[in-house]
Amino acid sequence: MVVVPLAASGNDPETPAVASQTSDSAYWVRVAAAGALATSGVLLMAGKRRAGLAVAAAGTTLTILDQQETVRAWWGRLPGYLEELQSILTRVQGAVDELSAQGERLRNIISR
Repeated sequence: MVVVPLAASGNDPETPAVASQTSDSAYWVRVAAAGALATSGVLLMAGKRRAGLAVAAAGTTLTILDQQETVRAWWGRLPGYLEELQSILTRVQGAVDELSAQGERLRNIISR
């Protein structure tokens, strides 16, 4: 059984055909992107780095073209993620500095 989506306006006979064509082209772009990314994985596993990276770039480009709204949303959230990452790295650096200072104190106590 096949389910066919119907357009909201039944007066215009061309609307379902246009919607169907857009849906079909979006489907094929997704299939091509998935195929390119899968193929790039196989090429990379086979040791063909240049070809694998080229095909991965093509698949990524197709994915970005297909998912433009998602990419825009991620791009808008990127500065917040980078600030959070910088905060985490600052805390880790402080902890490492503290451990280094305590290690130095311990070495001084042991060497006496």
